[in-house]
Amino acid sequence: MQQIFNFIFKNSHRLLFLLLLLISLVLTIQSHSFHRSKVISSANFLSGGVYERINGFSEYLNLQTQNEILANENARLKSQLFNIKDSTLVPSLDSIKGVDKVNLIVSKVIHNSYNVYENYITIKGGEKAGIKPDMGVINSLGIIRIVDKTSEKYSTIVSILNKKSQINAKIKKTNHFGSLIWDGKNTGFVQLIDVPRLAAIRKGDTIVTGGQSVIFPENINIGTIDKIYIDNQTNYYTLNVKLFNDMTNLGHVYIIKSKDREEIINLENKTKNE
Repeated sequence: MQQIFNFIFKNSHRLLFLLLLLISLVLTIQSHSFHRSKVISSANFLSGGVYERINGFSEYLNLQTQNEILANENARLKSQLFNIKDSTLVPSLDSIKGVDKVNLIVSKVIHNSYNVYENYITIKGGEKAGIKPDMGVINSLGIIRIVDKTSEKYSTIVSILNKKSQINAKIKKTNHFGSLIWDGKNTGFVQLIDVPRLAAIRKGDTIVTGGQSVIFPENINIGTIDKIYIDNQTNYYTLNVKLFNDMTNLGHVYIIKSKDREEIINLENKTKNE
């Protein structure tokens, strides 16, 4: 304690000078806005620099974590890319819902038109493989359409992208029926017309085959509702349907054998002729 007093006593003039200098600086800053702004700016500059360095140091510490997150995301995206299925490969018959695999004939697409109003598909497999006209054609994603003509080794199919095509279809969740057509405008969309206004529908609802024909079993996938229109002439809904299938990229297809088809057709013909 005595040493402290001795230090103050010996340096009293210097300490008094520093005290008076500090007081004068405070009074000058408080009484002059220019000096006050300069001091504040200097303080902001110093504090900003300090914060910037602190933030940079924090970012450096978090860099490893960010790198790990980016690496995991990169790995996930690569996994998705490498796991994309090749449409030219034959999918498992177990993936075809609603159809017994013993009633399917596997065939490869060798030609596919999709840029005209009446599109056709040519497949490898014909009469020798048991394929006949008017048989339904599907793949693992949904409906393709029906066999048109056959030769011994090849067959042609009327594509769903054909303005002459018309298929019985329904809204899966409500069972309201309509006729599926193609307006010739877009290869990714078809139209379900004549849907009753009583149907409770919304965008995203699934459209499937109706089962009211001998060609396709019920509930074969077609697509989902993209847009809903009201036909002012008929007061029915017209639904724009986004196809599950990419009709511009077809690999293998399945032809549906219906053992009851000929019996049903013969019975209906007899009924009409009576």
